[in-house]
Amino acid sequence: KFAGLLEQANLNLERTNTPLTVTAGSWQMLLIIPLVFVFFIAIQLMGSSFGWLGQDLSITDLGSTTPYVGLLAGLLITAIIQSSSTTTSLAVAAVASGSVHLDFAIPVVLGANIGTTITSTIVALGFVTKSNEFRKAMSAAMLHDMFNILAVLVIFPLEIKYQFLERLSGLIVPIIPIGSEVEAPWFNGLLGLIADHISAFLGPFITLILALLLLFSSIKLISRLLYDQLIGPKKQKFQNAIFKNGNRAFGWGMLLTSAVQSSSLTTSLIVPLVATNRINIRRAFFFLMGSNIGTTLTAILAALFRSPEAMSLALTHFLFNSLAVILFYPIPMLGRAPVFLAEKLGALMSRFRVAAFAYITLAFFVIPFSLIYLSNDKEEVADNDVPKVESDR
Repeated sequence: KFAGLLEQANLNLERTNTPLTVTAGSWQMLLIIPLVFVFFIAIQLMGSSFGWLGQDLSITDLGSTTPYVGLLAGLLITAIIQSSSTTTSLAVAAVASGSVHLDFAIPVVLGANIGTTITSTIVALGFVTKSNEFRKAMSAAMLHDMFNILAVLVIFPLEIKYQFLERLSGLIVPIIPIGSEVEAPWFNGLLGLIADHISAFLGPFITLILALLLLFSSIKLISRLLYDQLIGPKKQKFQNAIFKNGNRAFGWGMLLTSAVQSSSLTTSLIVPLVATNRINIRRAFFFLMGSNIGTTLTAILAALFRSPEAMSLALTHFLFNSLAVILFYPIPMLGRAPVFLAEKLGALMSRFRVAAFAYITLAFFVIPFSLIYLSNDKEEVADNDVPKVESDR
């Protein structure tokens, strides 16, 4: 009896202590609410800044005349800040303010899909001292690159010629209650009031810098809090549950990336798992495809309570990633192409390790910047070579 009473007392003590742990976690989760509000404020501030500054300080400075330059601009910006969520949110705010046209913003978002792959490649460099693990880590990192690059090579030319992504998103936007009484005008008005006061006090240029800092910080903090709560404490269990089969890996990739709003974070998680043989590269590919769809949630959130054009851009991002998945997921022959290329490049970079550093430097920085610079130079020369029409004598 005494032993039974002791056991019962221990059970009661455990039950008494359990709510304290849950409460601590709940307080962490509650911090996400003000962070989401800061995210919306940052979007509103950027829109206000673009409205004041016009074309002078918008992303069109990188060249808005051709869609190819827009693609390179999105790649370069995302590689520098290592956050496609920030780039797409920036593009949404610019479109909503009217300072950037939708035709140019779409290539920027597609370029951001490629630029975000730099994070997993940098993570793979951490295994550079171990030959076998480095080969597998680089294969996992290059898998993300190949998926996005191949998707852009197939879909981007079709978009330039037929504008089917823009047209399809334009058909969907009227279904969404944007610009109607369902818009929650009190919320939009509150955001606008706060943004106007801050802009008037700081000026448009300082406001734009503040908006970028708030946007980047809020996304990072939200992703970190959700990672700590959803993944961190139960990492091993999550690994076993997520990668049980391809369909489950795809679903978890989409769910986790939607939750943490950072494809850079979730796709980087699989690099050490592949490097240490905990999962195979095929399962990692399914997870990556799901992550690419999950990351589109950030742009959709940024477009809420904005203009129909902003929502159209957010839906274009979702449609592009969905079409990329449809292209590679159900067709085994096409699905093997990114895996095959990733494994070959991983083996090459394992053999010539300097190639990995050269790839990051050239593909994400030197080549995009050089092509943008040369494109702008050609435009200036072309403008200067245009003959002036003499007036009638």
